Amino acid sequence: MGVTTFCDEYTSPIAPLRIFKASIVDSHNLIPKLLPQAIKSIEITQGDGGAGSIKQINFAEGSPLKCVKYRVDELDEDTLTYCYTLVEGDALAEKLEKITYEVKFEESGNGGSISKVTSKYYTAGDFTLKEEEVKAGKERVLGMYKAVEAFLIQNPDAYV
Repeated sequence: MGVTTFCDEYTSPIAPLRIFKASIVDSHNLIPKLLPQAIKSIEITQGDGGAGSIKQINFAEGSPLKCVKYRVDELDEDTLTYCYTLVEGDALAEKLEKITYEVKFEESGNGGSISKVTSKYYTAGDFTLKEEEVKAGKERVLGMYKAVEAFLIQNPDAYV
């Protein structure tokens, strides 16, 4: 088993607490409404949505992925930190044992935010992960993030 780590930063004009609430805390409600062509539903299959909960993302018809399940490892509204582990689903295939994510939102100094994302890919056997193989997943996540950002810009009273 090997581990490949990627660190990314995204900036947003949205305050950290607003984008955290919308994109993380209420993602199971908001994301399927904003991206019905990509996400059919997000279900909390175990727990209350906080640490220890299991969530399942069901992708829309025609998607190359059917569903993924992930475990919420940490959800801290005080530090705006969210950690979760992808534990089951099409994205893992036979090449990955799991993928862990740590997302931290910070103030950017101009009223906006910086989202820092660390992802760790735990490969199975002798498989070696290449960055280009991760690119499509990163682009999907960034697309969701940008959709939430656009919604919050258009709805300044949402998630305040």
